[in-house]
Amino acid sequence: MNYGEIKKTDIANGAGVRVSLFVSGCRHRCENCFNEATWDFGYGRPFTEETEKELMEALSKPFIRGLTLIGGEPFEAENQRELVKLCRRVRERFKNKDIWCYSGFTFEEITGNSRARCEVTDELLGLIDVLVDGRFVESLKDISLKFRGSSNQRIIDLRRTLDSGETVLWNGQ
Repeated sequence: MNYGEIKKTDIANGAGVRVSLFVSGCRHRCENCFNEATWDFGYGRPFTEETEKELMEALSKPFIRGLTLIGGEPFEAENQRELVKLCRRVRERFKNKDIWCYSGFTFEEITGNSRARCEVTDELLGLIDVLVDGRFVESLKDISLKFRGSSNQRIIDLRRTLDSGETVLWNGQ
């Protein structure tokens, strides 16, 4: 897996001050995507043990609320296989930090029969607290929306959704 960028104090991609990992590779190709360079799976740098150490160091700061996975597309199967390992380690080391993930896939696509499914999808979903789902749609762009770019996108409380079997939207806590 490659990544394009790590933001160590991100306030735009989830609640609180976050560490954000921008993975490379996305087949959605949304019109007017804010991060078109990351469509290419070869963009950026390889994700290595050193990269993970850098993320863990950034996450160790007391003012950091959690990790955000963004892209590119975290739910491309190639990325999931690496991200699930990272998320396991974040959960083990930082019990009080949350994990957000942005995906152009809808929750229903991720959990259904789509190219987003692979052998680690369910485990990865179980490690994520909040999922911002759905492709960016230029005609639905709304800059007044919190933590998303277009009105079709949802902010899903993934823990409560997986527990209840019903889609539960994040309440801003």
